[in-house]
Amino acid sequence: MKKITSLLLALLLVLSLAACTVQPRQEDYQSVNVRLGGLKGPTSMGMAKLLDDAENGLTANTYAFTMAASASELTPQLIKGELDILAVPANVGAILYNQTQGQVELIAASTLGVLYIVEKGGQTVTDVKSLAGKTLYATGKGATPEYALTYLLAQNGLTLGRDVTVEWKSEPSEIVALMAQEEHAIAMLPQPFVTVAQGKLEGLQVSLDLSAQWDKLGVDSRLVTAGLLVRKAFADEHPQAVAKFLEEYAASTDYANTHAAETAALVEKMGIVSAAVAEKALPGCNLVCITGKEMKTAVNGYLQTLYDLKSESVGGAMPTDGFYWLGA
Repeated sequence: MKKITSLLLALLLVLSLAACTVQPRQEDYQSVNVRLGGLKGPTSMGMAKLLDDAENGLTANTYAFTMAASASELTPQLIKGELDILAVPANVGAILYNQTQGQVELIAASTLGVLYIVEKGGQTVTDVKSLAGKTLYATGKGATPEYALTYLLAQNGLTLGRDVTVEWKSEPSEIVALMAQEEHAIAMLPQPFVTVAQGKLEGLQVSLDLSAQWDKLGVDSRLVTAGLLVRKAFADEHPQAVAKFLEEYAASTDYANTHAAETAALVEKMGIVSAAVAEKALPGCNLVCITGKEMKTAVNGYLQTLYDLKSESVGGAMPTDGFYWLGA
């Protein structure tokens, strides 16, 4: 009997010690409603799967999404606190950072180069140097397209205006109409308008990928079309929500890059372009989610390039380190 009693006491002691041991457990995450904004194009195409998952209750956060044709329609909403995260051209992010004295932060580079040189009537452009003496149609004067082209030309010993002429137009549709009337024409267009134009102009071919030409320079920067901005107040209050968003956005861009047909259907549902156009355009949209130090290196180098060309393009001054959100 004493032996049995001793065994019972020993067992109770073990159970008591186990009960007192703190077992590690995963921290409970409280879902946050995140108000997202994006432009009608590649900057929003990367969110397609994320937003579809959110509709089906499959995301850690909940999301309310607003899309517009231009950044100027959405940036005031971010500044006023009506949006929490916004996809915009990278240089617009720098401008807002300077205008608001640091009240926005960049959390990711979301879209690399989407600009292409296209030709109708036979290929004469084989590299940047071969643009010498030619006239291009293009959109984006005073914005990323002009700055990117100016830089690439300069790195290849050419000057915009002197060696290469650009006829700037307001809409890609205007360029397509002009090219339809000419036997041989050259243009600089972004995706998905390259795909749209190819559907309307027989024999239109892509001659140069400007993002690939930038990378060939071997410089410490990337051609970054767009990035994701967060209100600093939101990031300070909800750092884990920002981190969760980036996880979900990264998964969404990965899905877009590996499941073009499925993503294209979601892009059409969003009202950006038809599924047929989106499926062909997605591989050329360079959707990414580059964060942390890699993001800072790529974007800072790109913004420095713009600043050196025209300081006003980044708001008159290079953003400080506080512009880059490097993690929770």
